[in-house]
Amino acid sequence: MSEQTTDEIPLADKFIFEGPNEAGLCTATFYAFNTVVTLQAYTASLHNGEIRRKNSAAKAGNEEFLRNGFDITTCDADDSRKDADARKAESLRGIFETARDRCRFFENRFSRTLSRSDISRLNNADGAWVEICKETYELLQHSLRYCEESGGVFDITMGSVVRLWDFHRGVIPGEKDIAEALTHVDWRTIKLGTHEELNPRNDICRRPRFSARIADPRASVDVGGTAKGYIADDLGKLLQDNGLSSYVINLGGNVLAHGSKPQGGPWRVGIQDPRASRESGSILGAVPLENASAVTSGTYERYFMHNERAYHHILDPKTGYPVQTDLAGATVVARTSLDAEGYSTTLLALGKDAAVEFVRTHEAILAAYLVDDEGRMFAVTRG
Repeated sequence: MSEQTTDEIPLADKFIFEGPNEAGLCTATFYAFNTVVTLQAYTASLHNGEIRRKNSAAKAGNEEFLRNGFDITTCDADDSRKDADARKAESLRGIFETARDRCRFFENRFSRTLSRSDISRLNNADGAWVEICKETYELLQHSLRYCEESGGVFDITMGSVVRLWDFHRGVIPGEKDIAEALTHVDWRTIKLGTHEELNPRNDICRRPRFSARIADPRASVDVGGTAKGYIADDLGKLLQDNGLSSYVINLGGNVLAHGSKPQGGPWRVGIQDPRASRESGSILGAVPLENASAVTSGTYERYFMHNERAYHHILDPKTGYPVQTDLAGATVVARTSLDAEGYSTTLLALGKDAAVEFVRTHEAILAAYLVDDEGRMFAVTRG
């Protein structure tokens, strides 16, 4: 389904690096996927010895990623700790900049609004097959699994309905417009394909090719409910390949933590109080994370008031209106950020009782923290 697109990535050149502080913590902040991305690691988490990036060029899929390669060499034993931290911090900056570039790679494939992206081309193909990259294929493949497991409360073809709502200006679509858009919502219309072709460079080796199509030409795919999880996992592997044994990645609330802090304690992620604004920093508690991810979906994240009624951004694929639920937030802890994100929206939409049952029947979910409108939190684990 054709929609308005752009060729510009907002704030693409912004990159802020800070550190190390007294504890050796370095932080990088930049903008991607219409949200703030934060990467953090301690200089002590950078492995000793010379570390070379592995397979980075293949992962990036372009020569520029290869040309930006760098080596990391530890300081001499006689160097002061301050000098050693400064040199390691410079290495961390280079690693974080590489992660930023990797985010740009994904943004140019997964964005619904960038005209050259795989998803945009798929949405504007009028039902024809579109060649896509391996990463887009994998993301769509995983996304369809979450759609199926959700029982219909999560659907990545909600693009035709989502575009009708304007949560910045508080615009409520007309009933007829929503009803018409809903006829084009069905994740089962997405088809994926693979085939092999001879490599033109040697005419012997075969290389895989990936494609996708939407059987309904007026349907529209939006991978906003899974993309950040997929990207966080990919960035985590990139950081480890570059020698980081401990780090935390925050993609606008999608948090992935690996290893522990230098003093041995786990990273901790706060669960926001749904009654307070995100800017307030008010939390109900903190979740310890080590080699795991925590992702929260909340009705408070984006909403507007109209006639004393709140309209939040999590829409019901059956009605086209904000989903009716007795939960204000749902935080999922899983080994992968993709699973944590893929299931968090489903739990929120299901409501408390169904969410508890869902957690206990899905082994990928390590734990879930459900929050109601009164700010009461319920911890759920499998077993």
